[in-house]
Order: sequence, then structure tokens, then C-alpha cells
Amino acid sequence: MDEQFKEHSTLQELRENRIRKMNHFRERGDNPYKYIFQRSATVSKIREQFEKLEQEQPEQAQEGVPATLAGRITARREQGKSTFMDLRDESGRIQLFFGEKQVGEDKYETLKDFDLGDFIGVVGSVRRTKRGEITLFVKEFQILTKSLRSLPEKFHGLTDVETRYRQRYLDLVANPEVMEVFRKRTQMIDAIRTYLKERNFLEVETPMLHPIPGGATARPFITHHNAYDTDLYLRIAPELYLKRLIVGGFERVFEINRCFRNEGVDTKHNPEFTIMELYEAYQDYLGLMEETEDLFYTVMTTIIGAENFTYQEQEISLTRPWKRIPLHEAIRQFAGINLEATRDREEARQLAEGVGVEIRPEMGYGKIVDEVMSVKVKPHLIQPTFLYDYPIEISPLAKKKRDNPALTERYQLFIGGLEVCNAFSELNDPLDQRERFMEQVRLREAGDDEAQYLDEDFLTALEVGMPPTAGLGIGIDRLAMLCTNSSSIRDVILFPLLRKLID
Repeated sequence: MDEQFKEHSTLQELRENRIRKMNHFRERGDNPYKYIFQRSATVSKIREQFEKLEQEQPEQAQEGVPATLAGRITARREQGKSTFMDLRDESGRIQLFFGEKQVGEDKYETLKDFDLGDFIGVVGSVRRTKRGEITLFVKEFQILTKSLRSLPEKFHGLTDVETRYRQRYLDLVANPEVMEVFRKRTQMIDAIRTYLKERNFLEVETPMLHPIPGGATARPFITHHNAYDTDLYLRIAPELYLKRLIVGGFERVFEINRCFRNEGVDTKHNPEFTIMELYEAYQDYLGLMEETEDLFYTVMTTIIGAENFTYQEQEISLTRPWKRIPLHEAIRQFAGINLEATRDREEARQLAEGVGVEIRPEMGYGKIVDEVMSVKVKPHLIQPTFLYDYPIEISPLAKKKRDNPALTERYQLFIGGLEVCNAFSELNDPLDQRERFMEQVRLREAGDDEAQYLDEDFLTALEVGMPPTAGLGIGIDRLAMLCTNSSSIRDVILFPLLRKLID
């Protein structure tokens, strides 16, 4: 407790010292929180410009390149009447040189009121020092924003994981490589959009607030709308609304947006996450499987820059074609049991528990199959692999398999042991869909709070008629994990949901 009090006291003293320095600026008539500052370039652009000039006109480069830059002070070194600082903006870092003769004695004296973390605007010329480092030799400078809190570990890195996620702004300041993760995530989403739009898919937006949660097997978040005095649900999936658009006449649609599921949190799950869903009329799951492989291959090689990459010390090859295995065959191969030979829940439970898979009382036959797959099969699916033909019990929105009505025309893609997509030939028979929904209602009444609800309006839409359609959902966060070699979903979500701090 004494150590905690001492640390708090030290932080408070540092903050008070910075406030005193902030007041020094005000006393000199200098606002320490400026409204605007016009830069001539970013750090990376001015470095590129200087290096190009060095190659093409070395003599002129020695005279310097004029520059007006702005950014955060991340390091400082004193040498007599000279001061060196590191300035960092979003694009990179550059060294600053302040000489008492160059900026004037009075102005140089004000440098004592600058701290690490402050934002500074500088004007000068870019040259190389005798040691060969590209440096901005400052002629003029001004405070732009006074920081009242110290940077974590003097910018040597923020290592506490909880603090990194809870205060992402500190993480980005202390660990600049984190910024690159989120740049890649954005580039990945842009690549998906480009791929789909080039193939005539229309990007749409559907509701986030649903009167009936549907489109996935998950527990929803509930909220209340005061004006209508009605309960609503944060969407668990956009599927049923996107299918309504196919009924209405759109033939290729997609949406990239947030979904919300009131479920557990681990390295692969966050209650708020991003999904891409698309629906394509006149297509089935086999044709969409080919398109899915092409989409993933195109996007991942674009972002990673190669067919081969390392994910969590596992070497993965994107070289096509990718492996395709029926789900039950994969269970026989990796778990050593045959769940396809039985439809009896008790027998399936005994087989699963016999190979060390824990089965909860509320699990039906389909969920037992899925649990065995998750525990015994998924960890082995390091290379890109499609598992297909899933039990009808856990696929209430998918068409029955043409030659085996106990299965559905559904597939999932696994890479690096991560499930990254889910897809199927969409069920468009309204009578069959009603029966599936009623079975879900029975499961819900029996205690399965993840079972789906009966959606009469969606059934009405199907009765209007939906053409043969295939649909695909991609977990954007998990794909970002692969593309950035991140071990946790929290590493690729800027502000993941965290447990409330206890005072």
C-alpha cells in the first residue's frame, strides 16, 4: 500500500510540475493549447523529399530542405547549449536540433518548459548531422499542446496488457507498431470492399436495432425504446434483413458492420465485433466456396504481400487449391469417433466424452458434434481448410443437403486454427424454414438461450419468394488477427470491451 501511495504521490507531483510549466506559457502570453498549425509536410514525406534530393542534387541537399513540421516530443537530450529532441507524427520520427544561437537566447530558455509528450510546431531546414542522421535544424518553434501526464515508461514501451487495451491512446503513443496493426486492418477491409464491388456486389446498411434477434445462434443484448415503449435487441447478425433485400430484387449485396452477442470473452471473442456478410442470388454453397477461396486469397496476399506467412509460430501457405473435408470425416480423422453413424443424443454424448470432450446437459446432438469439432478438429486446421456438410440441428437457416437431409449445405473456413467464415446454401423454402424456427422455439423453451426466435415477417418475405441464394459471413476481427499475426482479438479492436475496474 505504501508503494502505491508513493507512486500516486510521484505522479501527482509530476502533473503539478507540468501545470506550473503550462502556466509559464500563459504568463508569457503564449496559449499552450493552440487552435491550428499549418504543416508543410508530414515527417515521412519530408524525409523522402530530402533523401531524393540527396541522390539527385547532393550539393543542394547539404544546404537543407525547408520544412514546417508538427508532432509529439518523444525523446530529449541536452548537450551544453544545444538540445536534441525526437518528434513523432503519425507517419514517423525525425530528430530536431535546437541551438541557442539559432533560435535566440530568450527563446531557447523556454525549452525548459517543454516535456516529453508535448506537441510542438517547428520551422527550419532538414540536413544530415555529422553522424549521418536526418535532422530538422530548428529556427522557430512553438508549443501546440501541453501534456499534463508523463508518457508511459519514458516512451520505452507500455507492456501492461490491461492498460494497453483500456487506455489505447497510451498504447498507440508508447508502441508505434500498434498503429501499423490498425492500418493493416483498414487496408484489409478496403481490399474486401474493392473485391466485392468489382464483382457487382452492392454495399448496403441494415438495422442495428432488431425487434426480433435472428440470423445466428447467440444470446442477444436487450435494450428499451422509450418512445415506442418496446424492447429491442442489438443485432447478432444482419442475415435476415439482407435476405429480405434478395427477396426484394437485389441479387448481390454485402454489409460490413458491427454485431453484438452477449457471450463470453476470450482471445477469439468480443461482445462487439465486426462482420462482413454477403448474399448472392442463383448461387449455392459449392460455387460460393470457390468464390470464398478466391476472396480470401486475394485479400490476404494483398495485405501480407506473399503466399506464405507465419501466424503464431506456425507456417501457413495460401497456395491454392485449399483443402476441403466433410465435417464428419474430419471428426473421424482427428477425434477417432464416428458421430455420423448415430443420431442418438446419448450415444453421441458417450462417444464425445470417451475422447475427452466435456458435454453439457443442454447440448443436443448437433451441438455435441460441433463441440467435438471445436475441441478435437479445429486445432489441427492450420493450413486453409474448408469443413462442410453440418448437422441440420445447428444450421436452422441452411438448405438440407441434396442427398442427405440430416445434413445441410454449409461450410466453414479455418486458417491457423481460427474459424474465419461461415456460409451455406440459403434455405428459401418457407414451410421448411417455419419448421426449423419452431424447433428452435422448442430448444429455447427447454433452456437453450442461444436458440433462434420465430420471425413471422421473415417467413412472410420467404413466402413472397427468394431465388436460390448462397450467403457468406466473414469475421473481420479474426481475419485481421491472421493478417497482423495477433494472438488476441483485443489486439485488432481499438477499444475492446473490458471488465469494469473496481475502485
